Amino acid sequence: MEIDVQTLIFEFIGGLGIFLLGIKYMGEGLQKSAGDRLRNILDRFTSNPFMGVLAGIIVTILIQSSSGTTVLTVGLVNAGFMTLRQAIGVIMGANIGTTVTAFIIGIDIGEYALPIIAVGCFLLFFFKNQKVSAVGQGIFGFGALFFGLELMSSGMEPLRSLEAFHELTVSMSDNPVLGVVIGTVFTVIVQSSSATIGILQGLFAQGAIDLQAAVPVLFGDNIGTTITAVLASIGATVAAKRAAYTHVIFNLIGATIGLLLLGLFSQFVEFLQGQFNLNPEMTIAFAHGSFNITNTIIQFPFIGAFAWLVTKIIPGEDTVVEYKPQHLDPIFIQQSSSLALDQAKSEVIRMGEYAYKGLEETNKYLNTQTSKHSEMALQIEGALNSLDRKITDYLVELSAESLSEQDSAKHSALLDSVRDIERIGDHFENIVELIDYKMSNKVHLTDKAHEDLNEMFELTISTVKQAVKSLQDMDREEALAVIQKEDQIDKMERNFRKKHIIRMNEGKCTGSAGIVFVDIISNLERIGDHAVNIAEEVLGE
Repeated sequence: MEIDVQTLIFEFIGGLGIFLLGIKYMGEGLQKSAGDRLRNILDRFTSNPFMGVLAGIIVTILIQSSSGTTVLTVGLVNAGFMTLRQAIGVIMGANIGTTVTAFIIGIDIGEYALPIIAVGCFLLFFFKNQKVSAVGQGIFGFGALFFGLELMSSGMEPLRSLEAFHELTVSMSDNPVLGVVIGTVFTVIVQSSSATIGILQGLFAQGAIDLQAAVPVLFGDNIGTTITAVLASIGATVAAKRAAYTHVIFNLIGATIGLLLLGLFSQFVEFLQGQFNLNPEMTIAFAHGSFNITNTIIQFPFIGAFAWLVTKIIPGEDTVVEYKPQHLDPIFIQQSSSLALDQAKSEVIRMGEYAYKGLEETNKYLNTQTSKHSEMALQIEGALNSLDRKITDYLVELSAESLSEQDSAKHSALLDSVRDIERIGDHFENIVELIDYKMSNKVHLTDKAHEDLNEMFELTISTVKQAVKSLQDMDREEALAVIQKEDQIDKMERNFRKKHIIRMNEGKCTGSAGIVFVDIISNLERIGDHAVNIAEEVLGE
């Protein structure tokens, strides 16, 4: 029998492409219809590692990618939203959630793939409602996933009669480590564990591979999927690196346990196949699911040990933006309202320090254009929003107590300052977005414009610093200096605007560069206004 190699390769790689697109679209569609709730699920449910496992399962099912969940988790650890122990739970859950794709593939609806795609496209193209098109995107992805699988399987069908492939599967049966390596390498290449499993299900259904050879590939596939998180953690904080490496260690240990108990495990899967009369695809899905669940159950009690181990492997202090307030103790509200005010004030000062750190990071981002600065600035902005809510709630609770006249004045000064500091965060977030726009649209600012921006940044940062300091020490001198500096900022903004219009008239500068430049200086000017508001609280104006 002559094998048409070209058709085989084309159907296989085309099918793989459509399958990967399907998974991506299905995940994105689900994610859009779930909105921002994913981050909230992770943030809210991860109070303890067990809840972390559940959150990991749910989010992975929603975004159809365990590495996606791990990357999200690495981001949350990076932002100080989640501790390492909570993250380990989520990562374990992600490993279970990812097996759902294999079960979906096990449902035999390949022949309905094209009508499902049609329904998805219909919803995508004929409805302007975002929710509906998000659902359409999910359905389209769901159909594309099966269509890709059908193409892949028909591409793989001739492999059964190929001598070389037959020899490979025999040697995989005899040497399970080879299966693990193949599973790992292939998953690293296509960056999707579900794709490797989809192919494995196809081969097993065609009878091109036996169970003994297929199971180790599943173990390898789990190891391969960790590479995405490791890549995501490059350049991230120490804690984020630790979370990523935990994923690797967890799956390496799992694969080792799996290989040691391979005979038993294969018998167990055959037993399941017989008991439930499973089709070949479902058999592989059950093998993957039961293995990942068992692996999590075995390793779950050792979460503390994992955290300890990766802390030893990746030493170093952690620089984390603390989202949680450090000073707001509710006990003081009843006992001593003036102590509670001091607590709130220390927290407001901490918030103010974050504000000028965020500004400094934004300035660095403008000059270096490296994403770590923009990420840091946006994390700080997130921390400012979170602190704003927490401090305001605390102060509102405090206002129910009877305050002396002096305390009452201090109380309202703090409430106003919190709002001003939070607004500073919004303005530097705007600037980060403007720099993003400048980079993605290749907008070129002249050297002079850059100089002007840096000069204005420096003045603004020192004004905010001084405003926070004046609030900390209730220092009138400092506060008066802030008001003078803000005058300078206003003059500078007017002056730079004029200079900029001259540059545009001389043709040295494009319109889009102009928009970016003017928007950045007006955001800086507004930050100056908020600094003055803080200083005026100190002066009691």
